[in-house]
Amino acid sequence: MRQQERALRTRARIVRAAALEMDRSGYEGARLSRVCQVADASMGAVTFHFPTKKALAEAVREEGVAGVDAVVNRALSAGTSRLRAVVDLTVALASLLERDVAARAAARVAREQPDVMEQWSGSWLPTVLDLLSRARADGQLRPEHCPETLAALVVYLLAGAESEIRTGGGAPMGGAGSVADRLEQIWRLVLRGAAAGKF
Repeated sequence: MRQQERALRTRARIVRAAALEMDRSGYEGARLSRVCQVADASMGAVTFHFPTKKALAEAVREEGVAGVDAVVNRALSAGTSRLRAVVDLTVALASLLERDVAARAAARVAREQPDVMEQWSGSWLPTVLDLLSRARADGQLRPEHCPETLAALVVYLLAGAESEIRTGGGAPMGGAGSVADRLEQIWRLVLRGAAAGKF
């Protein structure tokens, strides 16, 4: 049992180190030698757990998506309106990108290597589209606004949030707060034009 626990801890260290490396350098730039160094593991240990770099990237994606799943579940169980759930989900995903290296690595590798990894947005975009479609059916959106267009806006907002987080560029035009805080402000502006009634 002790050996199995040690193997699980080693695997977790390797995945964490790979997430750091893929977040910093992308899939192509990630070096297994650097993963070994950061994880304090031998190349044999890495290849025992992950026979290919693709398998290691998939483990990073799974860890990143686990965080996304938790965020999606929280947004769906909050008991707010569907439109508010989309806003909260967008902001929570940006916050996840800010604080979770596995989520950032999964997003980056999926963007840079779509043939290697399933798109990061695949774990949350269907929920966003469903919420927006139901919000429109419930009369929360103006009839002229298409749920697909607003879902595309969410994709673009999160891509911009990821870029802002990666570049470390401070708040644009003197604004303050985290990227998630700024997304909340952007949504307030968007919903003035998109929401039916007061939001």
